[in-house]
Amino acid sequence: MKVLIIIPAYNEAESIERVVDNLIENYPQYDYIVINDGSTDATRKVCVRRGYNILDLPVNVGLSGAIKSGMRYANYYGYDYVVQIDGDGQHDPKYIDMMMVSMKTTEADIIIGSRFKTEKKPFNARMIGSQIITWAIRVTTKGKYIGDVTSGMRLFNKKMIKRFGYEMHYSPEPDTLAYLLNSGVKIEEVQVEMYERRAGVSYLNFKNSIWYMMKMMFSILLFQWFRVKIKES
Repeated sequence: MKVLIIIPAYNEAESIERVVDNLIENYPQYDYIVINDGSTDATRKVCVRRGYNILDLPVNVGLSGAIKSGMRYANYYGYDYVVQIDGDGQHDPKYIDMMMVSMKTTEADIIIGSRFKTEKKPFNARMIGSQIITWAIRVTTKGKYIGDVTSGMRLFNKKMIKRFGYEMHYSPEPDTLAYLLNSGVKIEEVQVEMYERRAGVSYLNFKNSIWYMMKMMFSILLFQWFRVKIKES
């Protein structure tokens, strides 16, 4: 059983050492690859100086492109599972074992490390947006519920590695989750704890958050119905 952790990183020079050193020191049973997504800071230099495994993209292609690159790398080298974690230190690898157990017992294709599987969402502007997206997925998938729609900690089986690596329009965004659920893909969540970003800046400022919400709602409520579905047998 070969497991690869992919770490998309865009301008994470202040965090990437802590993330990768933790994997190397405490989780040597997993392979990892840093996907440097055309960073304009010292992310690449840090990884090269420390001798990290790195897939260096020459330009910024965004999270979807970085994930696709990592999935193709995993498929090429014959990995059975891929774990996606962020390069900002939010995600704790100690939950990977639990996610693997859940995947095997539920026979799911994707496991999401969720902050809200058993815990309630806090009441703030960002979580209201998350709640709206959760509602949109629920009403368009005949009641299927995903609590943490924007979680960047996910486990994929081999079938999903190929889909996310080579199929068009597969992205790590909530609209793809809705599409996959309607295509018969099984998605489950496990409760995890996530940490606050210690360094760097999230791209989701107020303006970007509004645009993100509009794009997700359009795609979930309307566009997904025009996508060709690959039905699971």
